[in-house]
Amino acid sequence: MAHASVASLMRTIESLLTFNSPMQSLSCDHREELCALREKVSSLEVFVKNFEKNNVFGEMTDFEVEVREVASAAEYTIQLRLTGTVLGENKSQKKKARRRFRQSLQQVAEDMDHIWKESTKIQDKGKQVSKESLVHDFSSSTNDILKVKNNMVGRDDQRKQLLEDLTRSYSGEPKVIPIVGMGGIGKTTLAKEVYNDESILCRFDVHAWATISQQHNKKEILLGLLHSTIKMDDRVKMIGEAELADMLQKSLKRKRYLIVLDDIWSCEVWDGVRRCFPIEDNAGSRILLTTRNDEVACYAGVENFSLRMSFMDQDESWSLFKSAAFSSEALPYEFETVGKQIADECHGLPLTIVVVAGLLKSKRTIEDWKTVAKDVKSFVTNDPDERCSRVLGLSYDHLTSDLKTCLLHFGIFPEDSDIPVKNLMRSWMAEGFLKLENDLEGEVEKCLQELVDRCLVLVSKRSRDGTKIRSCKVHDLIYDLCVREVQRENIFIMNDIVLDVSYPECSYLCMYKMQPFKRVTGDEINYCPYGLYRALLTPVNRQLRDHDNNNLLKRTHSVFSFHLEPLYYVLKSEVVHFKLLKVLELRHRQIDGFPREILSLIWLRYLSLFSYGNFDVPPEICRLWNLQTFIVQRFRSDIIIFAEEIWELMQLRHLKLPRFYLPDCPSGSVDKGRHLDFSNLQTISYLSPRCCTKEVIMGIQNVKKLGISGNKDDYKSFLDSGLPNNLVYLQQLEILSLISVDYSLLPVIISSAKAFPATLKKLKLERTYLSWSYLDIIAELPNLEVLKLMDDACCGEEWHPIVMGFNRLKLLLLKYSFLKYWKATNDNFPVLERLMIRSCKNLKEIPIEFADIHTLQLIELRECPPKLGESAARIQKEQADLGNNPVDVRISNPLKESDSDSEEH
Repeated sequence: MAHASVASLMRTIESLLTFNSPMQSLSCDHREELCALREKVSSLEVFVKNFEKNNVFGEMTDFEVEVREVASAAEYTIQLRLTGTVLGENKSQKKKARRRFRQSLQQVAEDMDHIWKESTKIQDKGKQVSKESLVHDFSSSTNDILKVKNNMVGRDDQRKQLLEDLTRSYSGEPKVIPIVGMGGIGKTTLAKEVYNDESILCRFDVHAWATISQQHNKKEILLGLLHSTIKMDDRVKMIGEAELADMLQKSLKRKRYLIVLDDIWSCEVWDGVRRCFPIEDNAGSRILLTTRNDEVACYAGVENFSLRMSFMDQDESWSLFKSAAFSSEALPYEFETVGKQIADECHGLPLTIVVVAGLLKSKRTIEDWKTVAKDVKSFVTNDPDERCSRVLGLSYDHLTSDLKTCLLHFGIFPEDSDIPVKNLMRSWMAEGFLKLENDLEGEVEKCLQELVDRCLVLVSKRSRDGTKIRSCKVHDLIYDLCVREVQRENIFIMNDIVLDVSYPECSYLCMYKMQPFKRVTGDEINYCPYGLYRALLTPVNRQLRDHDNNNLLKRTHSVFSFHLEPLYYVLKSEVVHFKLLKVLELRHRQIDGFPREILSLIWLRYLSLFSYGNFDVPPEICRLWNLQTFIVQRFRSDIIIFAEEIWELMQLRHLKLPRFYLPDCPSGSVDKGRHLDFSNLQTISYLSPRCCTKEVIMGIQNVKKLGISGNKDDYKSFLDSGLPNNLVYLQQLEILSLISVDYSLLPVIISSAKAFPATLKKLKLERTYLSWSYLDIIAELPNLEVLKLMDDACCGEEWHPIVMGFNRLKLLLLKYSFLKYWKATNDNFPVLERLMIRSCKNLKEIPIEFADIHTLQLIELRECPPKLGESAARIQKEQADLGNNPVDVRISNPLKESDSDSEEH
C-alpha cells in the first residue's frame, strides 16, 4: 500500500513551502525545485489512491512496492538533510548539510520522474479498459442508509433467560454466570444489552464492567472496576495492585453488585480477580463473564447458570443483515435476493454478517453485490474461525487506502483497549497519511465514522449528548486482522521497547533494547511488567544505504506508551536520537520538567507528556515548528508560564495543559496589525483568565473549543484589564469551559449573554459558585445545546427560572450540587432531550411539568436519593397517560434513604 508513503511525503513538502516555515530561507533557495516536486507528488498521490481503489492490473504489487520505497526514501532523505542544516553544531557542518540537501533534492526529483513515467504507462493502459454498471437508485439518501441502530437483533430467548438469571432471588454468595461461545458470536453484545437494561439498572446498587483479554493487566482491570464504584482521581492510579484490590472489595461490601468480566481467557485470570469480590452480605449480587473457553466457563460458573451462544438461524441472520445494511429501507427484489445469499454464506456468525453488511452500504450497483456474494461463497472451509477471518479480510480489501491505514493503527494499541478518540485522531493527523484540509478534524472524524458504519470499529463511549464518539475499540478478530495486515503490507514496522527494572541502565534507551513486536497473552504478562513503549518504524528500504536501514532510531517515526508504572523513568536523554520522530508520548509520571532533548525533534507533530513536578517550557520550544498537538498532564495546579516564542508554533491545532499563561503576541497591538497568531488552533485549555486580553483572544480567534481556569486573583486581574467582553471576538467558538479554583467573579465579569459568542453550543461551569438566578442570563444564549453545571457551579438551595429561555438546549447535566428545590416548566426547557443528575443528594424532585416536554427522551440519575427516582417515574407515567412516548428513566447506584437524610441534617 503505497498511498500512505506518498501522502506522508506530500505533507512534508507542503510544510516546507508554507509562508511561515522556519525553513523559509532554505525553501527560497530551492523553491522552484520544491514546487515542481510538490506538483508531481500531488498528482501521484491522487493516482495511487485511485489505483489502489480499482486494483485491476497485474502490475499493481510491483508498482506499489516501488512507489512506497521511493516516497519513503525521499521523505527520509529530505528530513535528514534539513535536520543537519538546522541542528548542525557549527557553520561548517550546516554548510555541508545544505550542499547535501541540494544533491539529495536532485536525486529525489530524478526518482519521482521515473515513478511518474511508470504511472503514465499504467494510466494509458487503463484507458483501454471500461466497465459499465447497472446503478439502482434507492429511495433514500446514502446518509439515511448509514444510520444503523446498535440495538441487538435476534437472541430474544437468550436475552430473556439471562435477564431472569440476573434478577431472580437467590440466597448465599454471589452467582457467577458465564456466557460462552466462539469469537464474533455476540457474547459481548448480549452482555452489554442486559447490562444496560432498565430492570438491571434499577436492581443493582453497583454496576461495573472490565474487559480482560489475552493481554490482561490486573491493575488496569481493578482501575476499570473502581471507576464505577468510587470517585476516581489521578492519585488512585498511582496505588499498587494490593491496595486497589482492597479498595474495590471495601467499595462493594454490603451492596448488591453486578460485575461484568468480558473476554476471560484462562482459569488463572479468574482466580486472580475473584478474590476482590466480597461474598458476605452481598445477597443477590451477580458476576457475569464472557469467554471462548469451555474450561473457564465450567471452572468459574455453576452448570445450570452457564449460557452457550449458538449460531444464528437463517431468519435471524437476514434480520441482522438488513438492520446493519439498510435499516428499515425497502429494497428492490434483485438486491434482496443477493443479500439473502450473502447472509446465508456467513453461516450465522454475527460479526461476519455485520461486517459484510457494512461493506455493502457503500456499494450501489447490483454487479458489486454479486461480486461480493461470489467472493464470500468462495471461502469454502469447515473451520468457522478461518471462514470469519477470510470474510473480514474481504471487507478490509474493499477499504480505500487512507481508511486501511487508519484501521491498521488500531493494531498499535493493546488488544481490547478502549482508545480515546481525540488521541487517536490527532495521531492520525500527525502521521501525515491524510490530506490536509481546512477542516482536518472534520475529515478525520469522517474516516472514523466510516469505519464505524462498516462495523469494523466499535463505539465504546459517546459524549453525553450522543453526538460525538469519545472512545472506541476493535473486536479482537479485527485486531488479529490489523496485526496480520501490518506485517503483510509492510506499511510500518512495530517494535517494542520493554521496560525492565532489573537493569540499572534501563533509564536510557539504546538501540539494542528495541525488540520485535510481540503479541502478549495472559500467561506471558511478565514480558512487560513495568509497561512498554511501542515504536513505529519505516520498513527496510532498498533505496537507502545499509547504514540508514540499520539505524533503528532514525527509522522510528512514532513512539506510544502503554501501562507505564509510576516508579521508573525512561526515554528522556536518549530521545535526541529519534531525529525524525513525528509522534511522541512520554507519559511517565516522574518527568520533572520539559525534557530539553525534545527540542531537537524538529519534525515532531504530536507531543504528549505527563509531569509530576515543576514544569517550565523553554523559549526554544519554537524549534518544534511542525507541532500540531501539545498536551501536558500533571498533578500540580500551579500555573505554567509560556514565553512569547510559543506564538511561533503556527501549525498548532490543539494546546492542552492544566493551567497556563499565554503572553501577548510579540508583534504588538492588534490595532497595528500582526504577523503571528494561532490561525489553525482548534482547541486551547486551560487558559488563565488574567491572560485573556484582546491581543491574546484575537490571536486565537479561530478556536472552536476553549477552557479557562483560574483562582480569585486571576479573575480579578482579568476584570482590572478593562476587557471583560473579549470572548465575543471568538466567532468560531462552539465549546466553552469556565472553571474556578476557589471563588467566582463571573457575574461581575460577564453580566450579559451578549458577552458570549452567538456560536456557542456547549457550556460547562465548574466550581463557579454562581447564584441560580444567574442562569437566566445563560438561558438567553441563542444556540446553546448542552449545559453542564458541575461541582458547585451554582450556590443556593432553590432554582426558579423566570425567563422563557434555553430555546435550543438538548442536554442538561447537574453534578455535585446542593440544590434542594427546583421549580420550572416546559417553557423554560422547551426542547430538552436529556436530563442527567449526578450526586445531588438534597434535591427533592424533578419538576412534574417536565412531563409536558415532548422532546424529553432520557432522565438519568446516578447517586441520587430514592425520592428523585420516584419523581422521574411520575413524569414517565404522566407522559404515558397523555399518550406520548414515555421518557426512558435510568437509575444507577441509588443512595439509601439514610444517606440522603444525613445530608440534610
